[in-house]
Amino acid sequence: MFNGLRNFRSIKYINIYLGVSAAFLIFGVGVLAGEAMYVKKTITNENGQVSIEKVTDLNRLINHSGEVSFNQFWEVWDAIKQKYVKQQDIKDKDLFYGAIQGMVAGLGDPYSVYFPPMAASEFSKSLSGEFNGIGAEIGIKNNQLMIISPLPNTPAEKAGLKPGDKIMLIDGKPTVGMDTNTAVENIRGPATSSVKLTIMRNGWDKVRDFSIHRAKINVPSVIYSEKTGNIAYLRIMQFNENTIPQLNKYIGDIQNKKPAGIILDLRGNPGGYLDAAITMSSEWVPEGKIVSEKFSDGSENIHYTEGLHRLSGIKTVVLVNKGSASASEIVAGALQDNKAATVIGEQTFGKGSVQDYQVLSDGSALKVTVAEWYTPAGNNINEKGITPNIEVKEEFEKEAIGEDVVIQKALELLKK
Repeated sequence: MFNGLRNFRSIKYINIYLGVSAAFLIFGVGVLAGEAMYVKKTITNENGQVSIEKVTDLNRLINHSGEVSFNQFWEVWDAIKQKYVKQQDIKDKDLFYGAIQGMVAGLGDPYSVYFPPMAASEFSKSLSGEFNGIGAEIGIKNNQLMIISPLPNTPAEKAGLKPGDKIMLIDGKPTVGMDTNTAVENIRGPATSSVKLTIMRNGWDKVRDFSIHRAKINVPSVIYSEKTGNIAYLRIMQFNENTIPQLNKYIGDIQNKKPAGIILDLRGNPGGYLDAAITMSSEWVPEGKIVSEKFSDGSENIHYTEGLHRLSGIKTVVLVNKGSASASEIVAGALQDNKAATVIGEQTFGKGSVQDYQVLSDGSALKVTVAEWYTPAGNNINEKGITPNIEVKEEFEKEAIGEDVVIQKALELLKK
């Protein structure tokens, strides 16, 4: 892994060397040749190969900013290498990855994250629907780490965690200032091991500890069943690479049964792939916009409906709650604004930003926010969320086992 890192940095600084050489053109060919030979000699060893240590020294000289001096970065780097008490524990790659993580964290955006190689691998596994952990999506809202939603039939749900629970401590470690990537690393672990979460919930007068045994989590993307009154029930757990293939299978069943209505349950859905949200929404929306992305430069990318629209015209109710985020908010907003469904439940989470995910040469990855999502009616999803047409609050403590007041309300609406 470290050799890969060295190669990556060497290539990076060779490009810098070439850029510097190109800049010397303004001084004439003779000066260019002399300066280029000097720079090349400066960064290569006796074998003519690029030396990362020498490139680093050169980079210290040519990197600058109008607001900051990169010399301070290297001053801290050198101080750590010279003064830290446990010199034997220092690894350049850990300092390197940690520095990049800190740089991305400096954006102040909880959804922009740098993943070192191992964390990047775990993140990719979670998108596929399989990972070791407790089975809860987490996020940051108002600078507080919290549970977005526990996934069904997972250790998190069985332990009693609820959407909106504030995570105060992870195994005794305070979460103040902790980013989601670090929190995920601390919560996940080998199957059968345990993690203790200290939780604060609205209505409680003090925190409570939850000791949760980790397990291998394999979450289906789509769950299908039939409710009384010939009502089709689709629950979308997350938007990943399996969502549309699974949805296509169940749409065939729905078309054959010709239901009186459809319940599309997006509660506790933390989101996922934009393409899956657009394709799903299009099944209900025969024409018009699904969602638009607005970028920092003022440009806009509008996504229109596509596909066969196989569920268009079927009376539909969409269920949402404060655990519905990201792609699930796109679907709810698209169906609501296009009058294709009635949305009931609670105000959604409000995660309406677009992240570009780039895997880097050493297996690490950068997830950075590049735009915000707007519904077809022009409403900004980010931080505001989707307001349901009909508000129905879930009161877990008051509901009997097996009771679901939101589904009951949806059935009432569809039977009218």
